[in-house]
Parts: sequence; C-alpha cells; structure tokens
Amino acid sequence: MHDIRVIREAPEAFDHALARRGMEPRAQALLALDAARRARIASAETAQAEQNRASKAVGAAKARGDEPEFERLRALVGERKAEVATAMAEAEALDTELRDALMELPNTPLDRVPDGRDESDNVEIRRWGEPRALDFRPLEHFDIPGAKPGFDFETAARISGARFVMLKGAVARIHRALAQFMTDLHVDRHGLTEVWTPVLVLPEAMYGTGQLPKFGEDSYQTREGWWLVPTAEVPLTNIPAGQIVDAAELPLRFVADTQCFRSEAGSAGRDTAGILRQHQFEKVEMVSITHPDQGLEEHARMTRCAETVLEELGLPYRTMVLCTGDMGFGARITHDLEVWLPGQDRFREISSVSYVGDFQARRMNARFRPEGGGRPEFVHTLNGSGLAVGRALIAVLENGQQADGSVELPQVLAPRLGGARRLTAEGVLA
Repeated sequence: MHDIRVIREAPEAFDHALARRGMEPRAQALLALDAARRARIASAETAQAEQNRASKAVGAAKARGDEPEFERLRALVGERKAEVATAMAEAEALDTELRDALMELPNTPLDRVPDGRDESDNVEIRRWGEPRALDFRPLEHFDIPGAKPGFDFETAARISGARFVMLKGAVARIHRALAQFMTDLHVDRHGLTEVWTPVLVLPEAMYGTGQLPKFGEDSYQTREGWWLVPTAEVPLTNIPAGQIVDAAELPLRFVADTQCFRSEAGSAGRDTAGILRQHQFEKVEMVSITHPDQGLEEHARMTRCAETVLEELGLPYRTMVLCTGDMGFGARITHDLEVWLPGQDRFREISSVSYVGDFQARRMNARFRPEGGGRPEFVHTLNGSGLAVGRALIAVLENGQQADGSVELPQVLAPRLGGARRLTAEGVLA
C-alpha cells in the first residue's frame, strides 16, 4: 500500500509511475479524498475545542446563578458533541474509502525497470549453460517413456477434475528429492531459516501480501473463511505482521516447502498439457525481511540463491528483468529465471524473485526499531521461488532425456534417490 504523504509531496511522480504500468492518473482523486478526510478531522477538533470550553463555562454559569447562560452553554455542549461525532464518523468513512483506493493500486516500479507492455519487452541480463545438442526429437515431460508411467492424469481428473495430477513411483520420488535438495541447499549453504507453515490463512494475511482484495478470484477460499495459500510467500511474509522487530535482527531470511493452490482464473486454455500449470503444486519459497538500506542488495542475493539451484541441477537458464507491463502487483523490480525446456524448445519461467519495498509492510504494519532508538519504520520485504518443484521436475526430465526413452538424472539428487543416477525407459530408478 502506498503512503499518502509521499503522494502529497510528489503527485506528478506518482502518476508517472502508474503510467509506466499502463494506468490512468490517480493522484488528484486520492488527494481529494485525503483533503476531505483531513478537513473533517479538523472540523471535529475545532468542535471538540469549543465543546471543552463550553463545558468549563457551564459550571461557572451554574455557580453564579445565571440560569439563561447555563442553559445556552449546556445546549452548545450538546450541539458540539453531536458535531464531533458526525465529523469523526465522516472522517472514518473517508479514511476507509481512501485506504480501499490505495489497496487497489499496484506498487511503483524502480527507475531501472524497463518500460514495456508484456513479456516480449522483458530484458535478458545473463544466461548460464548451453542446451544439449540432441540427435533425436526431444519429447515433453509427459511423453518421455521412462517418465510417462509416473504421471497419472486420468485418475487425478476422475477424483479432482482438470489441472490435477497424481505422481507415482520413481517420478514421485524424484519430485520429493528435488524439494528436499532445494530446501537443504537454502538452509545449509544460503543460511535461510526453514519454516513449516500453515497453508490455510486468514483474510488479513492475504490482504497483507496483496492477494486481496484485487486478486481474490485467483485463489481458493474455504466455507469457514480461510484462504488456501497461492505460495508460502503469504505466511512467511506475514511473520512480522503487526510486530516491531529490532534492527539488529534484520535481515530475516526464511524458506518453506509447501503445497500451493491457484485457481488459474486468467489462464483458460494455456498450458493445459502436462504439469506446467496446475491448481495444486509444490514450491520452495524464499522470503526476506530487511532494513530499507538492505533491500536491493538482498534482491541480488536472493536471485543468486535461485540461480544456484539451477546450476547445481545442471539446467541451462537465463535471468530476465521484467518490464513494467509484466511485473506483479506488489513488485518494484522482478527477476525471472527461465529454464530451458527441450520438449517445448523454449525457455520457461521457473522462478520469480521480487523486491517489494515497504508496500507489503505498510499493509501488514510490520516495522523495525532503528538502532539507537527513534520512531519505528516499515521493514522492506522480498520473495522468490527457490524453486517451483513441479517445473524443476519438468526441466530435469526433459533436459536429461535420452534417445532410448530413459532419463539421466542430476548427480546432486543421487543421495536422495538411493544412489540412482538414471530413470530407465521402463520407469525404474537405476
């Protein structure tokens, strides 16, 4: 959420930032609400002061026996009391209207973010690895003979409907090994604190990270009011919500492996084959809570953490900076990692790493106490995939596929696969 004081100080800059996201100017409408709200607060304060003065004078008039003045002052006290109540109620209503309007607006992009309308305007900043030169036509993950028995779409559809899968046998074990490998890497090498989180959260948590109110249709809500998390970003980022932490504790770095749930409301007809886009999937999520001075440095660090996973798995990738038109609602800058998928003959997104600034912290009221004292300030937050487990499974299978239908597996997974380095054409680990 935006700080109305910043908009007051630089309305043109705020509108320019929104225009870079393809939005119409909003500063004047917001400032009009703000002015009306402050005017009602001022009216309430003036009426309160008059009420207080009249209240003191009532006793004096009574003491000297001035009944007409006593009655006049008593009536004035009642009038001003009613004015205070009316003005404060109007101010509260305007405050709610202003807050709701601010909650609907996306974060403002950093100056370094490239302008653009969609993913075609994203900019590659580096790449790692070279796709294998294959002497056979590569298959998509669900058609590779060795992997095919592990994807049971028919049973999942019968039980749950479209865009679900049951992973079985060796494929299920590789999927589990990937999640464990990623989590251990982030804990052991990158110093993140592992967290086991709920996947059901209260609406306040979804508001805090920006999924609500604007994107409710993209998630699932239970009859009891809980929301299923779209990623562990929601519970992890909300850890300091409503709290004041000491500056010396920052940065806080968390990682969690969770099931994730998305309705994919805006993706009808897209990626319907295979497991690239599912209603339920697993992701290893990273979240950092930082001092404002650390935010951009932490963004580079977190991006590197995600890149390291792909390099350890031997998967070619490229790192992109998203343009203003393709960036998520809460981000100020986002790096996407796109892994090479031979079966699709293209790079596909496997991780998004975003610096959010104080946008979520303001919504959550998450603050830190500066060293040496002073007024608490909002923390800055970051989130990133480290990685999407299902997409990593796709990449491992497609990049490791062989002409005979088997799959060569990354060496780093062998300790979690009983030493196996290969998925045979019959679907057995060997």
